[in-house]
Amino acid sequence: MGVSAVIGVDIGTSSSKGVLVDLDGRLIRSCTREHDVDRPQPGWVEMDAEVWWQEFVAITRELLAPGDTDVAAVGVSGMGPCVLLTDAAGTPLRPAILYGIDTRSTRQIATLNERFGGDEILQRCGSALSSQAAGAKIAWIAETEPHLFTRARRLFMPSSWLAFRLTGRYVLDQHSASQCTPLYDTESRAWYQPWASEIAPDLVLPPLGWAGDVAGGVTAEAAAVTGLPPGIPVITGTIDAWSEAISVGAQGVGDLMLMYGTTMFLVNTVPNRLTSPSLWGTVGALPDTRNLAAGMATSGAITRWLRELFGSPDYPELLRLAERSGPGARGLLMLPYFAGERTPIMDPEARGVIAGLTVSHTRGDLYRAALEATGLGVRHNIETMAAAGGEIRRVVAVGGGTQGELWTQIVSDITGRAQLIPAQTIGASFGAAFLAAQVISDVSIDVWNPIREVRTPRPELTADYDELYALYRQLYAGSRDVAHGLAARQARLMAPAPVRTHHEVRTEGVAR
Repeated sequence: MGVSAVIGVDIGTSSSKGVLVDLDGRLIRSCTREHDVDRPQPGWVEMDAEVWWQEFVAITRELLAPGDTDVAAVGVSGMGPCVLLTDAAGTPLRPAILYGIDTRSTRQIATLNERFGGDEILQRCGSALSSQAAGAKIAWIAETEPHLFTRARRLFMPSSWLAFRLTGRYVLDQHSASQCTPLYDTESRAWYQPWASEIAPDLVLPPLGWAGDVAGGVTAEAAAVTGLPPGIPVITGTIDAWSEAISVGAQGVGDLMLMYGTTMFLVNTVPNRLTSPSLWGTVGALPDTRNLAAGMATSGAITRWLRELFGSPDYPELLRLAERSGPGARGLLMLPYFAGERTPIMDPEARGVIAGLTVSHTRGDLYRAALEATGLGVRHNIETMAAAGGEIRRVVAVGGGTQGELWTQIVSDITGRAQLIPAQTIGASFGAAFLAAQVISDVSIDVWNPIREVRTPRPELTADYDELYALYRQLYAGSRDVAHGLAARQARLMAPAPVRTHHEVRTEGVAR
């Protein structure tokens, strides 16, 4: 008999990650599969759901290959809210439309606001309609791809898709549902049938559970493919940022989880239901919790873009150059709106801006400006949360961007807030594993993932960063109209690819 352990797998924007963890929280093994999203037209971001399953299978088999563990439960999580529509048998009808980085549903947002009332949607659903809203993307499919939509019967997200493929059970967690605006009522914590039946009359919305609930047991068919023991429990799972918050114990009232990844995400646990037109008011991942959440459309995506633009030097070298540049990036200021922006400006037509460039600026200056742009965006979101009634008593950092000190130090310096950094910052997959372990054992996240260090702000930089933040706020206001004009030109000049329907053809007639 081997060591008793659990597996957690997370499907992210740029990669899928898996961990094998024993019941004491010791990380036995981890592995990653990198992938790319599809961008068939400006503002569209999609992914083939079959990739999610193939990567889950590959990750699970790699984690289990040494044969030294007995896996007792499986945890899943994934990016979201995404929209994967399938037929009644669970066969995908088109690639999944990803979360708020996909901005295609602007017209449907305007139509739904006019039909139901923007204020009424905000009060009932907890969030205003934005590029994040899964319901608006369902409306986009209904309007622009009716030949597919007439066959749509089920709605999945990455976590629920993995749970379905493993167990055969059709279920979604309450938190993910609360990001399906305007199909879900956050007060009653249930699908709001009057609006759901109008937007998607033939869609059978999934039964709802909580992230840590057992969706079902691994079927014999899934066991044969993955190598998992048949019958072991699989949790329902949730959206990655909320699994990240679970992984670092940021679930108490006043906690703020700050996720450093391809995008930057913030989840503040609040004592009661709060709404803001500039944020997302959601149901939490755990029972009886509520959140105010915020998300930037890019953060790590910009640093990756710069690395590729510079000829792919490694990240440690770029961080050394950025540290040498110093606070303020030698007079550069960046707006990080390279894929539009989610909160708090809710502007899908915003664009990235680099202001103050001269021929004397270096790669290190540009990289430093990108890191500082993230910190400035985090500060804007934190101030917006406070204005909406959120109270932030403790900030816990997680994600790949916590490796090394510079980025987290910049964010603390700009926001004036200390950040707790736990021993494990691998994130959502670790949170999914923890929820799976809770099903079979009495485990504590404080034992699994204790705090290892604290990043504190440097008061001598406060005045300089306050000045830079004021300029940051002015720069968006002053460049917004120009950015919108350029976004319109991009839409005209970038020849759109045909609407992708090959997936339907490829899967037509395939028995499941």
